[in-house]
Amino acid sequence: MHAISFIQDLAVIMLVAGVVTILFHRFKQPVVLGYIVAGFIIGPHTPPFGLIHDEDTIKTLAELGVIFLMFCLGLEFSLRKLFKVGATAFIAAFLEIVLMIWIGFEIGRWFGWNTMDSLFLGAILAISSTTIIVKALNDLKMKNERFAQLIFGVLIVEDILGIGIIALLSGIAVSGTVSSGEVFSTVGKLSLFMIVALVIGILLVPRLLAYVARFESNEMLLITVLGLCFGFCLLVVKLEYSMVLGAFLIGAIMAESRQLLKIERLIEPVRDLFSAIFFVAIGLLIDPSILVEYAWPIVVITIAVVLGKMLSCGMGAFIAGNDGRTSLRVGMGLSQIGEFSFIIAALGMTLQVTSDFLYPVAVAVSAITTLLTPYLIRAADPLSLKLAKVVPGRLSRVLSLYGEWLRSIQPHGEGALLASMIRRILLQVGVNLALVVAIFFSGGYFAARIGDYLSEWVSDVGQQKALIWGAALMLSLPFLIAAYRKLKALSMLLAEMGVKPEMAGRHTQRVRRVIAEVIPLLSLLVIFLLLSALSASILPTSELLLLIVVVAAVVVAVLWRWFIRVHTRMQIALLETLENNQENHH
Repeated sequence: MHAISFIQDLAVIMLVAGVVTILFHRFKQPVVLGYIVAGFIIGPHTPPFGLIHDEDTIKTLAELGVIFLMFCLGLEFSLRKLFKVGATAFIAAFLEIVLMIWIGFEIGRWFGWNTMDSLFLGAILAISSTTIIVKALNDLKMKNERFAQLIFGVLIVEDILGIGIIALLSGIAVSGTVSSGEVFSTVGKLSLFMIVALVIGILLVPRLLAYVARFESNEMLLITVLGLCFGFCLLVVKLEYSMVLGAFLIGAIMAESRQLLKIERLIEPVRDLFSAIFFVAIGLLIDPSILVEYAWPIVVITIAVVLGKMLSCGMGAFIAGNDGRTSLRVGMGLSQIGEFSFIIAALGMTLQVTSDFLYPVAVAVSAITTLLTPYLIRAADPLSLKLAKVVPGRLSRVLSLYGEWLRSIQPHGEGALLASMIRRILLQVGVNLALVVAIFFSGGYFAARIGDYLSEWVSDVGQQKALIWGAALMLSLPFLIAAYRKLKALSMLLAEMGVKPEMAGRHTQRVRRVIAEVIPLLSLLVIFLLLSALSASILPTSELLLLIVVVAAVVVAVLWRWFIRVHTRMQIALLETLENNQENHH
């Protein structure tokens, strides 16, 4: 009987969703809204009777919808895009998220809601809706304009920060407190996990997909992609992060493969099916009596979203050096909330830390702001012209001078080239060190299990620790050597720039050489102390530690060239994957 009631539910969902979305399409409204309305029509709170019987199974399917939504968001995300978005995206996204979380929290407190409801409300308001904005800009045929490109950049940064917010909220909901130490530790671990997952993933996954694609079977490729997606989500859940993070990361990894366009084409119908169920399931939860009861908060929150995002994103874009008109268009284009907000609201319900009214309120605000989006984007230009007339002359001169000053201090020619070289070296050092830290973290994490396995041969716990720590150090050597070489290159560059002959006279070369040697050695010492602190649980006694360091030094001396070759091969493989993908997109 369970199967029949489930099929009945699915039939009702799909039929009603089909009819409603056709109507919405005819009236040129976002299809997402149509799904939510369809859910509301067939939901348990809408008279005369509930058409859905098996709500638990529908919820499970809706969770699959979340996975596919985030996976496809990851597929559209590319590391190259992230490096290209520039300062505007980072400043606008950061300003918006900080300001909106604060505004949401304050509104919640003003209405007398509890701390968790207020905190989750802030998070719900923080992130704009990628699907709705892309759809609106497509419909208005503005996708290729400069302000639209800036909006896409902000959305990319927002998605990453959104993933961090979800991880933080999960931690706060479990512990019930917000301590700055915990926030830093969560963000640090999350960043580390993301870097390591991306680097290892980009080395392995595109190669596997290229191998499967050789068989020229769409079915094989689709099943492999889905297997990797769910497998990675499971791994992430086992590591106590959210499934949303796993789906986004594996999508971002696959975005670097040559088969990206084919994968997108294959996954699209699957995503459409499950995301439709996800949005219908949101509609099922809407209770009209709650909407009537909370009509005033919904109005206040909607106004806060539109004005808050216009102000924060517009200010962010302006601070980064864009003109007033472009900044206003960016701000007004981002003035709504969508799928990420639903995921955050659902997280609060799943963890049972938020009140029942928060979800329907979030959905109502999202629906109103979604309807307003195309009108706001269209109104940006006339509004900017009106504001230009109203703004006092003195203020407008100050603002234009600010823009000129920003452009004048940006490095040009040789300066820009040097800045980009320094950035690249620091990025490479960062990635290498992240991999080293991950190796030691893993050693500490699995120490008990490895210890059990080693106990047959080595009974002494101290010696077991020494073996685990020594193995972690040996595995890290290629990355440590690479980091040392990059730091040496950086310090030589800084010494050339910093020590001028007119300052040091005939000692110039000697001073430069000293700087070039001292900086990398000091950095290595700091790295070593950091590793000791991170791996405190498996740190051996000082005698054994000294022995391991001596052995490692001998290994480095003997196999220096081999380690460099190994690392260079990995680096080439990584860059090849990224460049192949780049060619593929052009």
